[in-house]
Amino acid sequence: MTQLHRNAINTQDAPQPLGAYSQATEVQASRLVLVAGQVSLDAAGNLVGPGDAFAQTRQVFHNIEQILKQAGAGFNNVVEFTTYVVGRDSIQPFLDARAELFPSLYPEGDFPPNTLLVISGLVREEFLVEIKALAALP
Repeated sequence: MTQLHRNAINTQDAPQPLGAYSQATEVQASRLVLVAGQVSLDAAGNLVGPGDAFAQTRQVFHNIEQILKQAGAGFNNVVEFTTYVVGRDSIQPFLDARAELFPSLYPEGDFPPNTLLVISGLVREEFLVEIKALAALP
């Protein structure tokens, strides 16, 4: 896997991030990988974490990791996430799961930007979290 040079952009002249993300990321890439929104299904199509946004978030990041590997990339190549959570009750479990995962995924603390949207539902009622990713490769 080729290492991507990412430059996190954070300025004091704009509101500071409310969590583990940067205001922006600058990259120079020759290839982009757009990962479709992932939900908490395992490889066999079984729901992981029914009613549990924390467990679903962990599975979603696992799914993203598998797709990135297939593309010859890793989380260090991700330059943006878009996250959808169902209802305000799903926000904290999502944040808790991300706080558990991100120190190993981003040991330098160079988090990609993330847009978090609270919505009323996803394609299937049992899904509480969906995350899509944009990855850049040098």
